[in-house]
Amino acid sequence: MAMNTDLPDLTEDLRDGILWVTFNRPEARNALTFAMYERLARICATMPTDGSVRAMVTSGAGGRAYAAGTDMTQFRAFETAEDALAYERRIDAVLDAIERCPVPTIAAIHGACTGGGASIAAACDLRIASAQLKYGFPIARTLGNCLAAANLARLSELIGAGRVREMIFTARLIEADEALSCGLVSEILPDEAALMARAAELAALVGGMAPLTLRATKEALRRNRAAAKVDDDDLITSCYMSEDFRIGMEAFLGKTKPEWTGR
Repeated sequence: MAMNTDLPDLTEDLRDGILWVTFNRPEARNALTFAMYERLARICATMPTDGSVRAMVTSGAGGRAYAAGTDMTQFRAFETAEDALAYERRIDAVLDAIERCPVPTIAAIHGACTGGGASIAAACDLRIASAQLKYGFPIARTLGNCLAAANLARLSELIGAGRVREMIFTARLIEADEALSCGLVSEILPDEAALMARAAELAALVGGMAPLTLRATKEALRRNRAAAKVDDDDLITSCYMSEDFRIGMEAFLGKTKPEWTGR
């Protein structure tokens, strides 16, 4: 067994060839700091291929959430368009690292899985969830920012562009039954304990498959979507540099309702 002690907000535990990565900020519903994003990307980018790790499972601590998005306090430092573009490039690099991870990745989702957490789960190879799942991107109600085009393409591949559009336009969260029926997750378990037990079984199962077959399949699927990459810098800038984003961010942090201006 090996534990990471460098970043207590994100822990690593290697047991029987399965690497358990846990988002560990339960007091903030595991909202993701930049350091957590970067540590996850490094884990995936440096994953050994010698058979010592056969699969990776991500989950959230505290019994309430997988991960409830990016820690919003970090956005207060945004002043220029480059700040926004650099943030989206950073997130895209994290998601790309997850997709390029040479071992199977499983998101074991209990409770809230929103924003950046929902993006991480979507980038994993497999997703299973508890009956308490609430998944989505309520940014049209809360922050007034946007998802990068690559992120939208990944979600559309999973659940269809129509459902992605409706989910974002209404700012609603997808719950367990719908998540299963639309293919967002492959299994629903009754509670967190059952979820984690099933995650261990599933990780052992896929970790025992031919690693080169899985690796080639992952990479081919990634390349298929990457071929359609588009330039969305203007869209990202228009949202993150807007008056509405500032209004939404401060309203979110102050637990009030934003009054959108359209500027």
